[in-house]
Amino acid sequence: MNSATLSYRIYPLGDAAITIEFGTAINAAINKEVVTRFQQLLQNPFQGMIEIIPAYSTLTICYDIVKVRKKYPVGTSAFEIVKNIVEEKLQQPVPHFKAVERLIKIPVCYDDEFAADLQNLSVAKNISKEAIVKIHTSKNYKVYMLGFLPGFAYMGEVDEQITMPRKIQPAPISAGSVGIAGVQTGIYPFASPGGWQIIGRTPLKLFNADREEPAQLRAGDYVQFYSISKEDYTKQENDSLF
Repeated sequence: MNSATLSYRIYPLGDAAITIEFGTAINAAINKEVVTRFQQLLQNPFQGMIEIIPAYSTLTICYDIVKVRKKYPVGTSAFEIVKNIVEEKLQQPVPHFKAVERLIKIPVCYDDEFAADLQNLSVAKNISKEAIVKIHTSKNYKVYMLGFLPGFAYMGEVDEQITMPRKIQPAPISAGSVGIAGVQTGIYPFASPGGWQIIGRTPLKLFNADREEPAQLRAGDYVQFYSISKEDYTKQENDSLF
């Protein structure tokens, strides 16, 4: 799939950003296109480009209006200039920009102490907590995007047997908590109010501002969760350098 055949629309986001929308659904093929084009622009930026933000099915590009207008002909808006540049790039095949797909294995302790909503999920779905853990750890999850909190990875899709809607009222959530919201699963890198159904916690620190690449996960990665004991959780939490 490439943008020459994939439908999209381009629209301004404020006066210094542009968004390319490939759809409105959670779709692995569309997200792969988003990540591929993200890599393309990172490696071949246009003058005035500041930042690129990939999401499920959109790519937002922030740019410096002054630099764009200095580099390119006058007589049109900065948005139109950037839109034309983007459309040219979208028509280019990018096989050499194929995204590197990493598999990141993340330990999770599903002990009741760290799984505030596991029992409720068990009752709602009429399956044991052990079965939920087995299902949650049985597949690899694609990281579609980062957002909400620095380093918070939105991943999917969970097996329909364990899908659960968000809570009506947000509750305090500890750093490292692993949750489910609809067909998504994710990890809270920091303590925060949140509405996801919490089923476990990882001892890994998923965001460190002092590192060259602060977030341990990035869009396009795949995550495999594996279950650990409470004792292993405590040990790994103490030993974790990230």
